[in-house]
Amino acid sequence: MTIDHIIFAFFLFMTIAALYSSVGHAGASGYLALMALLSFAPETIKPTSLILNIVVATITSIKYLKAGYFDRKIFFTFIITSVPMAFLGGYLTLSPKYFKLIAGLFLVVASFLLIIREYVKQTETTIKPMHVAYGLTIGSVIGIVSGLIGVGGGVFLSPIIISANWTTVKNASGVAALFILCNSLASLSGNMVAINKVDHNIIYWVAAVIIGGVLGSHLGTVKFNNKIIIACLFLVLLTAGLKFLLVDTHI
Repeated sequence: MTIDHIIFAFFLFMTIAALYSSVGHAGASGYLALMALLSFAPETIKPTSLILNIVVATITSIKYLKAGYFDRKIFFTFIITSVPMAFLGGYLTLSPKYFKLIAGLFLVVASFLLIIREYVKQTETTIKPMHVAYGLTIGSVIGIVSGLIGVGGGVFLSPIIISANWTTVKNASGVAALFILCNSLASLSGNMVAINKVDHNIIYWVAAVIIGGVLGSHLGTVKFNNKIIIACLFLVLLTAGLKFLLVDTHI
């Protein structure tokens, strides 16, 4: 990668982190999309995505927890089954063909889930209690999928929590942020045991997402209209997902 390419990618990683952290996510689906579009080496995509996810999820979690946006019961119900499954998914290595297929489908689905999260509001104002069995089952499914492709799972979790009225939108963002952090740590641990290989420019990408994460998480905890941001992210994820599925790339 030339210096010009590093600078360009740095700016893109920073932007993705800022946009995602503003809505309580760490950006893994965005990093996957970006690395797909920039044709990163396939064996480095999952661990690189997870490392960047951990950095931004840490920043975002601190911001939301300090602001008081969190639901302890909801979080622990999901995370009990999600973490061990995320570790297993991180340990398992998919062939490039199946990684392309699963990651492509994930990005396409994630693009629509972001729209649902933002534009489909809670149908009721009354918060409903969540059945423990639902949380345990959903957590395990999100965990294994997250570990396989290198994401935190927040893009799946937030719309589910919000549409079910299990907590407030802001609390859902706080739960998702810490959920993403724990899942990403578990997935990365499994991946390091199995492969232990990351992109050699990782230090630049980490610096980029730290800057973006601090900026975005600040905007996300104050009054901030994110409809335009969600629309932009939708286009990025959908484009990258279709590239995974339809274009013959190195990945």
